Amino acid sequence: MVRDPDCTHFRRAGTFFNEMGNPGEGIRPPYLQYSAWLSGWSEKALRQKQCEAELLFQRLGITFSVYGKESGTERLIPFDILPRILGPDEWSVVSGGCVQRVRAINAFLKDLYHEQEILRAGILPRDTVLENPQFFPVMKGIPVPGDVYVHIAGIDIVRVREGEFIVLEDNLRTPSGVSYMLENRRMMMRLFPELFTTHSIAPVEHYPQLLLNNLRSLAPQGSDDPVIVLLTPGLYNSAYFEHAFLAQQMGVELVEGQDLFIRDRTVYMRTTQGPRKVDVIYRRIDDAFLDPLVFRPDSALGVPGLLSAYREGTVAIANAPGTGVADDKGIYTYMPDIVRFYLGEEPILSNVPTWRLSRPDDLAYVLEHLADLVVKEVQGSGGYGMLVGPAATREEIAAYRSRILEDPSGFIAQPTLALSVCPTFSDQGIASRHVDLRPFVLTGRSEVSLVPGGLTRVALREGSLVVNSSQGGGTKDTWVLEE
Repeated sequence: MVRDPDCTHFRRAGTFFNEMGNPGEGIRPPYLQYSAWLSGWSEKALRQKQCEAELLFQRLGITFSVYGKESGTERLIPFDILPRILGPDEWSVVSGGCVQRVRAINAFLKDLYHEQEILRAGILPRDTVLENPQFFPVMKGIPVPGDVYVHIAGIDIVRVREGEFIVLEDNLRTPSGVSYMLENRRMMMRLFPELFTTHSIAPVEHYPQLLLNNLRSLAPQGSDDPVIVLLTPGLYNSAYFEHAFLAQQMGVELVEGQDLFIRDRTVYMRTTQGPRKVDVIYRRIDDAFLDPLVFRPDSALGVPGLLSAYREGTVAIANAPGTGVADDKGIYTYMPDIVRFYLGEEPILSNVPTWRLSRPDDLAYVLEHLADLVVKEVQGSGGYGMLVGPAATREEIAAYRSRILEDPSGFIAQPTLALSVCPTFSDQGIASRHVDLRPFVLTGRSEVSLVPGGLTRVALREGSLVVNSSQGGGTKDTWVLEE
């Protein structure tokens, strides 16, 4: 790890790339037409539109759950009425980099569960993979449809300056958020229909059909009209709204583990007309709960014997079990090497420079600079369990230091990135707030594709760099201009 990385990538007070344009530099081309339109709106009129959006989301029941909050679990996702806009050239870089990354990830997972050439080549330390709790030896040697392990990926991307996008995180197990991408677009079209006649905005509405087509392509041979189900942990899961939404949009059954059973190594769904064979399962249940006969024996969410049917090839599971090893934050640090090893290409999108705390030198450096860094749990997600040094108190830093010393290998650290900012409608009117972007990458048997855009998450609190909805963040519609 470079000890003193190029600081132009990272936080420098008051100098953040503004998606719309920094003062004195003019409006950036993707925002020119929108900026002229926005200038004709008063703050009062915008606030009325913001209130209208909130009422509509409330009526639709577009919520998510926050765990561990005494005040209740259900919340509306805050929605900002000012879109984030990308030009076609910018989107070309983002989409090309995401496709490249997911191709490499699928090649990596196939190799890990078969020949393990990357380990023999010494590109990754063997214990980093083989002792990883998300690596499942039970998956070794199992053929998966089309050699695709990750069918749905959410790649978290930030921009630090003009033309430079960086991957912050890979979400490969049960990535969420696409329902908010779709609902945000519907909301914008309802609130501001005139914008969609004056701007050439690439559509996103076809995502459910694209996902359905990819899932159908995974069905075992002989399944001319495959039966697809979406497997949910149930009503109390944080993303249940999305599970129900996607099942409805695709026209497939939303099921829980108790709705399925295994007979003769084949998955069946209980229906009022009797058992019905299931060909493809889009699972939104974590690996540990999928099959109590193989993983957690106390799981009441999964289907006993599911892995035996999967091994037999009578059912496809998206995403495949065992994909979590590739989105582990320790493995993330090797992604540029993984791209080069499997594709023979230089990464289009770079990684955030990262310290691996399992290394003594990295650990010493990070402990000395905790107040300046972001530290994350290797197995963490959703913004939980992380330390944002510049925003933490001395007491919080001291407590986190103790946690690190108990198990250094369980953490990585990164510089505090200078996330770009985007105009956002706040309590004080239009203000700059930090954003990231999660494009959703779909992989079927024959192609890797994205709908143009993704979920833009915004840190609504002034000065905050944490965009996760579970930590007080909101979302925006993301426009990709077609010309």
